[in-house]
Amino acid sequence: MNQYTCTDYRLEMILLGLNRKLNDPHVDPEEKDAIRREILRIEEEMDRRADAA
Repeated sequence: MNQYTCTDYRLEMILLGLNRKLNDPHVDPEEKDAIRREILRIEEEMDRRADAA
């Protein structure tokens, strides 16, 4: 059975914030690229955590 942990919640909240920032029209394109890379990194981490459970 999969356990929903504080780490899972934290990662989801980080993703939510990053996606919100990604949609901000005042963020410059270079920062948006960095945000996209961070989103991918976190999603990969979440996938690894789900596979391990």
